[in-house]
Amino acid sequence: MGVYSIKDLEKISGIKAHTIRIWERRYGVIEPQRSDTNIRKYSDTDLKRIINISILNQNGLKISKIARLSSEDLKQKVLDICTDVDNSNVQIESMVVSMLELNESKFNEVLNNNISNIGFEAVVESILFPFLDRIGVLWQTGTITPAQEHFISNLVRQKLIVAIDKHMDTPKNDKRITFFLPENELHEIGLLFYSLIARIDGYNVVYLGVSVPFEDIQQVNEIQKADVFFTSLVNAPTKKEINKILLRYTESFPDTLLIVTGHQVKMHQNEIPDSIQVISSSKEFRECLSRL
Repeated sequence: MGVYSIKDLEKISGIKAHTIRIWERRYGVIEPQRSDTNIRKYSDTDLKRIINISILNQNGLKISKIARLSSEDLKQKVLDICTDVDNSNVQIESMVVSMLELNESKFNEVLNNNISNIGFEAVVESILFPFLDRIGVLWQTGTITPAQEHFISNLVRQKLIVAIDKHMDTPKNDKRITFFLPENELHEIGLLFYSLIARIDGYNVVYLGVSVPFEDIQQVNEIQKADVFFTSLVNAPTKKEINKILLRYTESFPDTLLIVTGHQVKMHQNEIPDSIQVISSSKEFRECLSRL
């Protein structure tokens, strides 16, 4: 049983704490417990109810009407909206609930429904990446537990590995792309996704995984020389640190194109040398490769 503050509810649901207080007082949508010092405390049930109310409210239902719904009617209306795969915000909210509940079947149901309707690539870029960005922020601020973050990240990772396994045929393109994360970088989801795109398009992929020492990259490149290095930076704290990491590769491998992605890189994209290709979608990745 989780215990949440009103600020936690705000971060997870997107509803301002001030609004939650008004809804409590005026409509009685939830009834928090109080600490000895009269501070609001919310349960898992309260949190999930607020998320469901948020989904309905964002989709045009007035709070005065939502407050009159029974728990079953509230749940049913949310389920009806969640079948709308064109509404990515609703899909992300549904995944947040499945993460909080550690509910694998609910997560798979939402994901598989969307894959059936818009395809795997579109789901990853329009739903999974924004979802992972959101839970990353929630984890960093202590709003969710590391266990919840690991649970959902591993489910996504499993999906990508299954998809990759279907495209392990002999490459049709002689261009070789080496995928890796530098030392201390552990966020593998983006790396797996773009390696999948490369395999689908027939490129020769060498996948090294997370936290790879620079010396290992040198050794691998002596055995299998890469036309392209692909990496991602999430943990690098400053622009200076990012450029230091990237320049080490461009200076040591001047004939190898370096493609990078990741939250930190995108934040400092304008300061990154033009010789390094920054991408944020499979479309940009394919356009970059087409110029080889």
